[in-house]
Amino acid sequence: MPPVRILHAHSTFSLGGKEARAVRLMNAFGAAARHIVLTAMPGETGARAEIAAGIDAGFPEDAPPLSGPPSPLRLWRLARYIKRFDLVLSYNWGAMDLVMAHRLFGGPPLVHHEDGFNQDEAHRLHPRRNAWRRFALRNACRVVVPSRRLEDIARIHWARQDGQVVRIANGIDTPLYAGAPDRSAIGLDDTDGRLVIGTVAGLRPVKNLPRLVRAFAAMRRRDVILVVVGEGPERDRILAEARRLGVADRVRLAGFRNHPARWIGAFDIFALSSDSEQFPISLIEAMAAGLPAVATAVGDVATMVADANAPLIVDPGDETAFAAALDTLAARADLRRAIGEANRDKAAAHYDAAVMIAAYAALYGEAIGRPQAFSTDRA
Repeated sequence: MPPVRILHAHSTFSLGGKEARAVRLMNAFGAAARHIVLTAMPGETGARAEIAAGIDAGFPEDAPPLSGPPSPLRLWRLARYIKRFDLVLSYNWGAMDLVMAHRLFGGPPLVHHEDGFNQDEAHRLHPRRNAWRRFALRNACRVVVPSRRLEDIARIHWARQDGQVVRIANGIDTPLYAGAPDRSAIGLDDTDGRLVIGTVAGLRPVKNLPRLVRAFAAMRRRDVILVVVGEGPERDRILAEARRLGVADRVRLAGFRNHPARWIGAFDIFALSSDSEQFPISLIEAMAAGLPAVATAVGDVATMVADANAPLIVDPGDETAFAAALDTLAARADLRRAIGEANRDKAAAHYDAAVMIAAYAALYGEAIGRPQAFSTDRA
């Protein structure tokens, strides 16, 4: 049987959580599929390096652009392009013009994926985007979301019918996180026994890392350092907040680091300060590494963590509670250990990649009418 020809349409194909999931699926499907990847931001293809050797994946430069004025001619060209594929996978708002082209001019089965929102929709859905999604998604055979909150939004605000919205939890290779961490990978060889609070995030406004700096600065305990792993446009703002609060000497911006299984366990406490999340992969990674977490109660975060960790999930607007939760964990190694073990057990039981891959393989096979099309032997 010939491999399934799949078109992936992303806003970017950088090394973020949703791109890591897409790459994991591409690698798992092996020779069962051939992939073409389009991005709305050409050149943002850092995740390409994670595609396994032997996977048939192309990044054409002559395809119609995913972004630009949504003129009928441009949408028609997109629709003509996608008709050469067996399956179209679109991801988030950046690929919505392609979804609209499919809606207006038809094409192969399309599965759309929504993972969350940027700062402009962190607190309120954008009316124009809502209307655009509602119309464009009408012909999508499935809309896939990772969280219960997005599942409700898709059904209520995007007028999806029952059965067309599918929730598949994000998953990672949990056994990889069981080993001893490499502290040198994120520059933690010189901590002198100080407690390490860490986070992994793109340095973007929606992640609200200045909030984390403020909570860190308000802690009673001072022999603690804060490590932020990630890159983005908010770097200077984060550093400015640390200087303003007099903690710049204890705040480290480590930049982007890949392969978090190697180093995330070097943290003592994981922190997440976002204004908006859905089902953050960084939290799953921290749980798999056996870390307790202090986080804002956004998306599905409160139900993702183990029950023992739930009291440490705080209202996004309550920075005092955030600091107090950090102090609670900082003061008790036994509590950190107990919560971390509970989180590790939950991650292994519910968020392993094998479960996620099997769910996507079944969904994509159903979409093209070939239930056994995708081999997951490499998962």
